[in-house]
Amino acid sequence: MKILTAILLLITISTQLFAQRMNATEAQALGRKEDSLKVYAEKIIQGINPSDRLLADSLFTKTFVRALKINHSFSYPFDSLNTISKLYAPDSSFRIYSWQMVINENVIRQHGAIQMRTKDGSLKLIPLIDKSDITIKQADTIANNMGWMGAVYYKIIQTKYLNHNYYTLLGFDENNIRSTKKIIEILDIINGEPKFGGRLFNINKPGFTNSIARYVMEYKKDASPRLTWDEDLNMIVMEHLISQSNEPNKKFTLVGDGDYEAFKWVNGKWSYLSKLYDQVTPEGKPPVPTPLNESKLNTGQDVKPAPKKTKN
Repeated sequence: MKILTAILLLITISTQLFAQRMNATEAQALGRKEDSLKVYAEKIIQGINPSDRLLADSLFTKTFVRALKINHSFSYPFDSLNTISKLYAPDSSFRIYSWQMVINENVIRQHGAIQMRTKDGSLKLIPLIDKSDITIKQADTIANNMGWMGAVYYKIIQTKYLNHNYYTLLGFDENNIRSTKKIIEILDIINGEPKFGGRLFNINKPGFTNSIARYVMEYKKDASPRLTWDEDLNMIVMEHLISQSNEPNKKFTLVGDGDYEAFKWVNGKWSYLSKLYDQVTPEGKPPVPTPLNESKLNTGQDVKPAPKKTKN
C-alpha cells in the first residue's frame, strides 16, 4: 500500500510540474544560465578566502534570480548545482533553495529562497534572510522570510490537520568551529506567504518545552548523529545525545549514543517518543529492534518500552 501511495504521489507531482512545459528556447536559456551558476556555486564552497566566497555568492544570487525569471523555471531541475539544496514540496506547491557560505570558522551563513508554483509559469520568488546571528532564542522564534533562522534543508515532510497543510523541513547548520546543528523546522504558508516556526511540538524531554517553535539538535562538531525521516515508521527519527564530559548543557560535548528517539504526527502536532526501539533478543539470535508502544503519543506523555521477551 505504501509503495502504491508513493507511485501515485510521484505521478501527481510529475503531472503538476510539467502541466505547463517549458519550450525549447526557455530550456536552452536556462541551460546557459546553469553553466555559469555551477561555477559560482562551487566557488561559494571552494573559494580560498572570504572575499572570493562572498563575490561568488553575490554573482550566484544575481545570476540565479535572472535564471528563475525565465518562464517555467519552476520545473527546471538545475541538476548540476550540487552544492545547492533544491527541494520540491510533496504537493509541488513550492520549491525551496538553500545553501551555506563559510565566512570564517565561527561565522557561517545560510542563504535561500522559496519559489512558488504559478499557473502561468511566471516567477514568484520569496527571499530568505538569515537572522540567526541576531536572534537570542532561536528555538522559540516564529518569523516570516525576513527573520529566517537559516539552514540547508534535505527533506520536506507534508502533514495535514483540519484540512490545513503543514510542511516540516529537516535541515542542518554548520554553526561554528565547535558545534553543528540539525533542525526540525515548521513551515506554514498562509495566503502565499511563509511563516517559519510553529507551536506544533508535544514534547516531554529535559531542556525542551511544548512552547518551542522548532526543534534544534546541537552537537559536537566531529559527531554525526542521525536526524531523518523514516518512511516505513512514518516518523522523524533522531539519535539520542549524551555528553562526553558529563556536561549536557555544553552542546559542543554532545554525541550520539546509538539509541533513538522520534516524533510522530498525531492530532496536528509532532508528539515525542523518548525511546524508539526496545532490544528484543531471541535465544541464539542477535538483538532485533521492535517499535515501542505508541498508545500515549496523543497525550505528550513519555512512552514506556514494550516488555522484553524472555526465554520460556
